[in-house]
Amino acid sequence: MRAVEWVDDHLRLLDQTKIPHQIEFIEVLKVDQLVDAIVSLAVRGAPALGAAGAYGVVTALDQGKKENWSEKEIEEQILKIRNARPTAVNLAWGVDQAHKLISQGRDQVLKLAHKISQEDEDGNKKMGKFGADWILKKLNKQKINVLTHCNTGMLATTEWGTAFGVIRELHSRGNIEMVYADETRPLLQGSRLTAWELVQNKIPHLVLADGAAASTILRKKVDVALIGADRIAANADTANKIGSLSVALACYEAKIPFLVVAPESTIDLSTKSGDSIEIELRNDSEILEFNGKRVAPLESRGYNPAFDVTPAKYISAIVTELGVIEVSKGETPEKRK
Repeated sequence: MRAVEWVDDHLRLLDQTKIPHQIEFIEVLKVDQLVDAIVSLAVRGAPALGAAGAYGVVTALDQGKKENWSEKEIEEQILKIRNARPTAVNLAWGVDQAHKLISQGRDQVLKLAHKISQEDEDGNKKMGKFGADWILKKLNKQKINVLTHCNTGMLATTEWGTAFGVIRELHSRGNIEMVYADETRPLLQGSRLTAWELVQNKIPHLVLADGAAASTILRKKVDVALIGADRIAANADTANKIGSLSVALACYEAKIPFLVVAPESTIDLSTKSGDSIEIELRNDSEILEFNGKRVAPLESRGYNPAFDVTPAKYISAIVTELGVIEVSKGETPEKRK
């Protein structure tokens, strides 16, 4: 089962809005279906969005051929996919990589999308090993308690996972004592998705409220925190799901490692610092309502940023498929060794 997969002649997405209660797929035959899936978070996670973006270019070409779109119309539809979510750089990256090959024909674009998907899977497994090795050397402990935020497993990638991939690797080596999974507001991607993946992998875990994370860390129940990333700036400032910064600050105070695990494609050297990262604001109904029912007063309005930015000073290291960037020692993506 994959979150993003090309099946026969179209893109198929695992509908993550239905997990953990149902397993349903979205058969994507039109651009608007893909855009809706991205906006609704039926497909989400930086690496998965990169692959979906590349496959989306093929979808646009196929739909354009069926509906006799002009070249301008095709370009407009591809741009619609690219701009569906502004904070995650991987979506635009995947679209751009595929867009470069349009002149070589639809089949070459599809071939590239498959390549992006396969390289993501291979890279995730490398990250898992690099991250696990770094943690075990740093902590010098046999059994480790990990805290993670949002979802970074196979649901957020094409297979295996980024930060969750490190957890899977540690678990396979017998090094996991307990995983603390933040529920992750506003859409509970920790309690709905990460907990579901932890169950699938038979990894011991506890789900906790976001507001309990800092206290849990400062009470020394956690040895290391792991997050993914939606965009990493040249100076190592990192955008990730809202609440990540709170975890980083607690880890900094507790003097425990805070790791960012993400593919190289998430690093955006054109973004010099986190100050330049656009933060997506989502509909306030996501926090003013629960299960479609209003829980806040009708007069209240909501503020619903989907992401925050963790400054590099609070990050111990960034793990990619190429190795570990020791941010706490002054390394950055821009000036790595």
